[in-house]
Amino acid sequence: MPGRGHSWPYVAPFATLMLLLAAGQLLPHVWAYAIRAVLVLVITLAFSRRLISLRPARWFSSVLIGLAVFAIWIAPDLLLPGYRGHWLFQNAFTGAASTGVAAAERANWLLLVFRVAGSALLVPVVEELFWRAWLMRWLVSARFESVPLGAYAARAFWITAILFASEHGAYWDVGLAAGVAYNWWMVRTGSLADCILAHAVTNSCLAAWVLGAGQWQYWL
Repeated sequence: MPGRGHSWPYVAPFATLMLLLAAGQLLPHVWAYAIRAVLVLVITLAFSRRLISLRPARWFSSVLIGLAVFAIWIAPDLLLPGYRGHWLFQNAFTGAASTGVAAAERANWLLLVFRVAGSALLVPVVEELFWRAWLMRWLVSARFESVPLGAYAARAFWITAILFASEHGAYWDVGLAAGVAYNWWMVRTGSLADCILAHAVTNSCLAAWVLGAGQWQYWL
């Protein structure tokens, strides 16, 4: 329809990531991670490069937001042992809080490199493009490019946060908190780069926590 926003550059990297996650069981994990990282990077550079800014205006505050979301993510399981075993988080709809990285694969340094690079570097860019740069604006208007980044509309804000939570399965509760935090930061800053940085800090800390503390369940 004439006049509508050009969604494809915002959606293509995320759609590619989701398709490759769904197809990941068809290949050994190390190859699945490698192919996923390479293809998502290629699609992002091919279609979305002009949209991406990596120059945050509030880098210090963005780092703090990322650290806060990381703390929120792991706090329930640290403070309330057995919390994640409740039926609200372990059911047919949300799945289970169990890792997709088999014990035999945890010493495979190549797999871990691709897994960390994907979660810390690629996923924040892809997800922030989709959730906060596109969906939050598209829910306001199909001509979303006329809607400024960070424009607040309650319906768009909460639908985006809830859908973002649903992406995280058994961790939907902390996923919702993270979605609210990142949405709020987009509203506050109007900056894709600041949201990417905050998300990257969260995911980097989670990767360090998984590897350093052996908490593999956070890598679904």
